[in-house]
Amino acid sequence: MKNIIITGTSRGIGFELAQLFAKNNYNVLAISRNVQPLEKLNLKNINTLSVDLSNENDFKKVTDFVSKNWQKVDVLIHNAGKLINKPFSKLSSKDFFEVYNVNVFAVAELTRVLIPYLSKGSHVVTISSIGGVQGSMKFPGLAAYSSSKGAVITLSELLAEEYKEHEISFNVLALGAVQTEMLEEAFPGYKAPISAEEMADYVFNFALTGNKFYNGKILEVSSTTP
Repeated sequence: MKNIIITGTSRGIGFELAQLFAKNNYNVLAISRNVQPLEKLNLKNINTLSVDLSNENDFKKVTDFVSKNWQKVDVLIHNAGKLINKPFSKLSSKDFFEVYNVNVFAVAELTRVLIPYLSKGSHVVTISSIGGVQGSMKFPGLAAYSSSKGAVITLSELLAEEYKEHEISFNVLALGAVQTEMLEEAFPGYKAPISAEEMADYVFNFALTGNKFYNGKILEVSSTTP
């Protein structure tokens, strides 16, 4: 059984992903601040871990679990994200830090502490946004969010180069609009063409097979302009 770590599993795509992997007989470590939604399902193969990704000290919970129970990680999916929608003139340095802390710094640090458990054939998938891709349409109010999603794209490209001799793959899925709670909170009333369940199915398959075809790549997964 492959060992899968997913962040941001209390709702949306991460919540659906954790269930998909578990139901398909994979070991899942589901990381989020709120573990109750998954624990209520009582699914076998899922271990939940309450982790605040904005608190670097919490990452030790993850490495302690892996070293004690698994010793290796086959797939790491950076799915957690923070979005603040404010006009640029109203964004504070604190807002920028909060967004970057989850969307960039936590991705880097969690990857770093798990490197010893990644090996040949491991796949690290980072969920970014089409808004972080150069040349894509940009939306007012998302200066902190979209720029952070651009940062993790470059980070993943660099890590793919740095660890290519170890045959650890790093890829990014830059998603368009998906109907999740985070989208509804940021853009009330907007209806996305893709459901969280549909996108989770895509990410599930890519996480398991995409590293056979891609490394250091950014795949734009969007059926609409946003």
